[in-house]
Amino acid sequence: MLIVQHAEEAGETTARFLRLHGFQVTLVRTGTEAIRRHRQADLVLLAADLPDLDPLAVCRAIRASGRTPVVMTMDQGTEMDRVLALQAGAATSVSEPYGHWELAARIEAVLRRVGPSSEATDGVTVHRTLRIDPRTRRAEVDGRVVGLTRKEFDVLHLLASRPEEVVSREELMTRVWRGEGATSSRTIDTHVSSLRTKLGARSWIRTVRGVGFGIGGPGPER
Repeated sequence: MLIVQHAEEAGETTARFLRLHGFQVTLVRTGTEAIRRHRQADLVLLAADLPDLDPLAVCRAIRASGRTPVVMTMDQGTEMDRVLALQAGAATSVSEPYGHWELAARIEAVLRRVGPSSEATDGVTVHRTLRIDPRTRRAEVDGRVVGLTRKEFDVLHLLASRPEEVVSREELMTRVWRGEGATSSRTIDTHVSSLRTKLGARSWIRTVRGVGFGIGGPGPER
């Protein structure tokens, strides 16, 4: 999740709560930075006190360039403020004063409504804060380049390109190793374990016992 909040104390407080609630959070201060980095997030929490750009213009720019949902927070917003936010493309808006538990519930409701935040643009697969470019064989998480072996990249790309599915061990063995002598499912387990470590969380790859693996997301496993 990308939080866009110019007020430092308010932004840090919100980010701290949402991290405790299980979200992986990046905090930026300006609308320019939000437009630059929103593709790495599964949701943008956009405040109305930006120092550089009109927040409605930022919301429109984000929605015009992808599927990332936007939740806008505003200082005692009027009905017209809420209408303008929706017209700009926001999924919902929250007016101050609001509680952090209410905010988390609204965010979860939006994420449930939009479904898995995966998309492919010019061959690039984006899933939550994970970005995979098969042409350059480059993987990034939260904007950080992840150094992967050839097989690790192939496993991750296959899982991320099918976010709503569980890929069986047999299919992984066939499509990634292609009869190269990998004779044990332990080989897959080793690569999955390494991927989880490099991505920074076990929850990035879900294990479905007796079936296979699926792509997950940042935060603690549920």
